[in-house]
Amino acid sequence: MKKILLLIFVTQFMVGQTINSPNNKHVLSFWLSDEGTPTYDLKFAKTSVILPSKMGFKLKDQPSFEKGFTIVKVESSKVNETWKPVLGEVSEIRNNYSELKIYLSEKKEKERKIILTFRLFDEGVGFRYEFPEQDNLKHFVVSDELTEFNLTGDHKAYYIPGDFDTNEYSHTTSNLSEVNALVGRRTGEIFPNWNLAENIVQTPVMMKTKNGLYVNIFEAALINYPALNLEINKKNFSTKAILVPDAEGNKAYLQTPAKTPWRTILVSDDARELLSSKMILNLNEPSKIENTSWIKPMKYIGIWWGMHVGTMSWNYSDVGNVSLKTTDWKSLKPNGKHGATTENTKRYIDFAAKHGFDGVLVEGWNVGWEDWFGKWKEDVFDFVTPYPDFDVKELQKYAKEKGVEIIMHHETSASVSNYERRIDAAFKFMNENGYNAVKTGYVGRIIPRGEYHDGQWMVNHYVRVAEKAAEHKIMINPHEPVRPTGLHRTYPNWLANEAARGNEFNAWSEGNPPEHETILPFTRFLGGPMDYTPGIFEIKMDFYEKGRTNQVHTTLAKQLALYVTIYSPFQMAADLPENYNRYLDAFQFIKDVPVDWDDTKILEAEPGDFITIARKGKNSENWFLGSITDENKRETTIALNFLDVDKKYKATIYKDGADADWEKNPKSYLIEEKTVSSKDKLKLKLAPGGGVAISFIVN
Repeated sequence: MKKILLLIFVTQFMVGQTINSPNNKHVLSFWLSDEGTPTYDLKFAKTSVILPSKMGFKLKDQPSFEKGFTIVKVESSKVNETWKPVLGEVSEIRNNYSELKIYLSEKKEKERKIILTFRLFDEGVGFRYEFPEQDNLKHFVVSDELTEFNLTGDHKAYYIPGDFDTNEYSHTTSNLSEVNALVGRRTGEIFPNWNLAENIVQTPVMMKTKNGLYVNIFEAALINYPALNLEINKKNFSTKAILVPDAEGNKAYLQTPAKTPWRTILVSDDARELLSSKMILNLNEPSKIENTSWIKPMKYIGIWWGMHVGTMSWNYSDVGNVSLKTTDWKSLKPNGKHGATTENTKRYIDFAAKHGFDGVLVEGWNVGWEDWFGKWKEDVFDFVTPYPDFDVKELQKYAKEKGVEIIMHHETSASVSNYERRIDAAFKFMNENGYNAVKTGYVGRIIPRGEYHDGQWMVNHYVRVAEKAAEHKIMINPHEPVRPTGLHRTYPNWLANEAARGNEFNAWSEGNPPEHETILPFTRFLGGPMDYTPGIFEIKMDFYEKGRTNQVHTTLAKQLALYVTIYSPFQMAADLPENYNRYLDAFQFIKDVPVDWDDTKILEAEPGDFITIARKGKNSENWFLGSITDENKRETTIALNFLDVDKKYKATIYKDGADADWEKNPKSYLIEEKTVSSKDKLKLKLAPGGGVAISFIVN
């Protein structure tokens, strides 16, 4: 690592400070207003991106932290280093930035202190607040964060509604002046959710300016603090921070020394650069896990999709009143649809072993599923007691013989206090029975009552689970959590998250629009890998029950392409084994595609329209390409200059059929083979809602 430190002492009369990104394209300026209010702005290539914007806090029962400051000291430094992620999209990441650290003190009698740190990368800026240990500020409560992001115009925006409990929405695209986060919320699909103001949206917010700049506002390293929403003034396009509260309306409880998450602004005139940015990761701390040899990528199948399409159930019985303390589970009458049986799990293990998958997720294996949903019920699961038809020891032995891992499932029913009481026993049970990965779930209203999924209390819980899991050498994959902010660098056992509207919505709701997967990489995926659960081949749900109108809003070929365009080291082949058996030629791509990578090239990208990505497998010479489009058909020509120049490759192209259409004929696909080199180009044709997946295997 190279680090150069320049220390400058300044007086209260100093006008301001300016810092440039390493490539000099970004320029950030900081100054104190006449009232002593911290203020910043940001330019890209001499074009204003963020107009003068204020910073500060309101504290409960204390004077606000927003004006009356003087600059005590300024430090500037430069960092240029590289580091290797445990799992990732590339084998090595460059961390290159210019830093400006401003030490402020109040002019008032108490002279409370705060430090503002700006890190300017070639992709944008991250900044955060730090409250050093001091005599006049110890314990304090944040009632509001006053950070502003004042935008320069009526940008085109891609956003989901502001919410304290869920992020499982489709994106809306509109100009900032037309933002309406209450339109089309479809609250019946998601539980729980909250109607905030029409002009409050969640971060990350993706925008495109009229002069072709791509701007994204988000956060990094969300620890001990609530998640960030934005309130948008639809007249002058100023925005300000909205934090998730607790039951008392307070936002954060802090004790000095303390730091906030980084507020981030990504800016580029090339959409591809936003997708390749590692700024969010670089703003997170290095791994806290010294020995990471046990952390492995996993491609898996699971007893899961059958529950969503209605051929299986999570619950063993259909009774309406069960209790962990009093129910005799063996006396309950089975409903005949329970998915997590010993016999069915063995069937999935056999399929995984035959086709080279690492694991099998089993949901609904443990007692308690009968009557909890929506009831705000405290003691639903104990995470160690199986249903009578699930033999833990027999399946442990069977999976080991087949060389397959069984993946644990802990649905907390949002009774988080119950989960924390039982987590040691639950992880010990996993260690004793051969489970090394767990999918956690947080469906429902949070217990303790009054807490939200995205509030400070729950943010701390997710980190505690990651730390506790690391002690037991367990990898985690939370569902229904707060959106990720790059913490998988600090806790590399945090393989993936859900934290967005996943593929399961296509089974039982109006589904995800065809543009959905072309927006997510510019929003949710900036924070980390998603367990999106692609790979659905039986796309129309009337396959399971005549008359159903639900369907996946893609073609089959696009479902294959998602394995490349969606990065996750914990990647599911989500459909039923019997469905894959009918399309084994297409299924071959899912078998071949890696989930951990040495290199990634963003070849084309436009939010809401299309994405084409090529990736090189970890410790491999083989490349894989995925190209997807929205509801519009598309033709594109891709140069293969990302391939190694001295090699020939067998390209297997999985593409939409000539008559393919996500709505009218989604399962039409063709497979073509040809020999290619880095000098070649391929012309790709994508159907409406379609895609192309290609494997390039060295000859």
